[in-house]
Amino acid sequence: MLTTLGNLTPASTVFFCCDMQERFRPAIKYFGDIISVGQRLLQGARILGIPVIVTEQYPKGLGSTVQELDLTGVKLVVPKTKFSMVLPEVEAALAEIPGVRSVVLFGVETHVCIQQTALDLIGRGVEVHIVADASSSRSMMDRMFALERLARNGIIITTSEAVLLQLVADKDHPKFKEIQNLIKASAPESGLLSKV
Repeated sequence: MLTTLGNLTPASTVFFCCDMQERFRPAIKYFGDIISVGQRLLQGARILGIPVIVTEQYPKGLGSTVQELDLTGVKLVVPKTKFSMVLPEVEAALAEIPGVRSVVLFGVETHVCIQQTALDLIGRGVEVHIVADASSSRSMMDRMFALERLARNGIIITTSEAVLLQLVADKDHPKFKEIQNLIKASAPESGLLSKV
């Protein structure tokens, strides 16, 4: 199997924010941490001009995306009942963006909607980067086994800071200072270091 290099560039990348909704707040482990990291990613996407697609799982019952996440300027917010974010509306939005090779994916739950979205995307030939510090589940066991399974399937498991710095790629990038300001304070570890 060919190794996926995972080289991100702003022109060929889309961010997927999955089901970061109010009703999940009390149930998802480290929810406050992943929301904080998700906000950092959304700010980075705005700075770098990267399109963002947001889904909400059954918003009538589970509420809207949490208020802490600023969805200003996102390309699409779509309700869903299917676990995967790969819906006809999402595929149509992706088709409107020329040259998409990579999706940076984060949200909840890692072992359900994130996992199924990632598998659907790689099945369509899209490279997937899951932001581990911005994705979680109700159970740390489900979260960790999902990340391990996905990594074995050629999906890149990464962190918010790694993604943002890879996208600017150079200290001389015109937006480097703005991205540097976003990551000055380290992201919360969102329970990931309990595995080490």
